Amino acid sequence: MDTADTRIVATYLVETPQPLDVAVEVLAGEQSTGTFVAVPGETDALRERHRARVESVRELGVGRTPALPGAKLPKGASEGVYVRAEVKVSFPYHNFGASIPNLLATVAGNLYELREFSGLRLMDLELPEPFAKAYPGPQFGIEGTRRLANVYGRPIIGTIVKPSVGLGPDELRELVRELAMAGLDFVKDDELNANPPYFPLQERVQVVMEEIERAADKTGKKLMYAFNITDDVDRLIANHDIVEKAGGNCVMVSINSVGLAGVAYLRKHSHLPIHGHRNQWGAMTRSPFLGMEFRAYQKLCRLAGVDHLHTNGLHNKFFESNESVIRSVQDCLTPMFGGYPVMPVLSSGQWAGTAIESYREMNTVDVMHLAGGGIMAHPAGVAAGAISMRQGWEAALAGQSLEEYAAAHVELQQAIGKFGQN
Repeated sequence: MDTADTRIVATYLVETPQPLDVAVEVLAGEQSTGTFVAVPGETDALRERHRARVESVRELGVGRTPALPGAKLPKGASEGVYVRAEVKVSFPYHNFGASIPNLLATVAGNLYELREFSGLRLMDLELPEPFAKAYPGPQFGIEGTRRLANVYGRPIIGTIVKPSVGLGPDELRELVRELAMAGLDFVKDDELNANPPYFPLQERVQVVMEEIERAADKTGKKLMYAFNITDDVDRLIANHDIVEKAGGNCVMVSINSVGLAGVAYLRKHSHLPIHGHRNQWGAMTRSPFLGMEFRAYQKLCRLAGVDHLHTNGLHNKFFESNESVIRSVQDCLTPMFGGYPVMPVLSSGQWAGTAIESYREMNTVDVMHLAGGGIMAHPAGVAAGAISMRQGWEAALAGQSLEEYAAAHVELQQAIGKFGQN
């Protein structure tokens, strides 16, 4: 493919007290050929070949107060009018090539610090085919995960090991035994527990897999367990291999801790699904005029190679709105390069009662639905909690209300009594 005219398009939400056309040209110049003064060697030919280009500007309104501090007012002004706009800027592919780290330096680098802006957020990315050739994306995705978990026609139901940290070998063994025998499809380590000195990963994997294999011999169902292998990049492969050699069937990594380049490095070696946890995401997105929109973020995560990606769930315990969660799930399920399927992971404040609304609003069963307390704190125990989650989805798929279905399903009825008033 000839890449001479290939460009990457980034969509931004911006706010500026400066003339809008001037501010966006500063952004384009700063992230390509320009600096604050002309420099030797910055020829017209160089600029023409390497400059970023403002493709469109759509004004969205004005405000009297800045979204973020530190913006420079127009010369002589004592107060500002802050113009908001959607801006599309394109960058020449040949400036950085098919490299996620160098792509990020361009579309999400120093531009956040420009004094011309009182708000700036990366909303979306349009990436060309060379990225698909360089990064194969999810290895297992939705179909491969379903095959390993042997779950079809409904969401994959799972939970999280709690307490997050502190369980020793005996306590963890007992908990995993209970979870594996409860009929769950999936369990993951908490993001806080990876390879701690008090209970190293090697020992934890051995304990967990002994119980999973023992339960599989009895039930015929092998639990999918995502071991948290997050570590320095030079330890990721060794940690993955510990899990694989023990017969494990999934690894988890904290995407923002190891970086997208770390995830892509792991993907090249991995023979197991990669469960992508997005902890630290709030620091990147909670301010609506700073950071990154999930639509752009999930494309980068899929490119790097995660098979599952956290999106939050409806009525979660965090700041994120239901509308944002629904958009995030839809974004994950939208094909990229004609594929790159990733399984959205619903979690945080989930229980059987969130199944009906999740199905109605998301219109898919291609999700993982994880409940911590919603399963483990069920009044009749973990097994009943797992059953209640399945019953919640059975009600959703049958088009029945939670109360109608619960009339003949005691575990769901008990879940409503415990969690329905929260």
